Amino acid sequence: MILDQLGILVTGVIAVWLTQHKRESWRRWACIFGLLGQPFWFYAAWKAEQWGILAISALYTYAWARGIWTYWLASERTGTAPNEGNS
Repeated sequence: MILDQLGILVTGVIAVWLTQHKRESWRRWACIFGLLGQPFWFYAAWKAEQWGILAISALYTYAWARGIWTYWLASERTGTAPNEGNS
């Protein structure tokens, strides 16, 4: 029980701290630490039979995964936007 709480504490505090950082190069790491903490949340919720927390953890996982897409995958794929309407 201590390991899951420690995992939630460390990854959660780092993730939230990074979301408020001035540098985007640091902010982009928030979703990584957020996702790293999710297995600890799932395990703790499952063991305590807290089904509502388990459901919320799934929603948080989706939100952190959107951050992975936004900061790590999509920005490298999109490139520059084409001029619209100018030929």
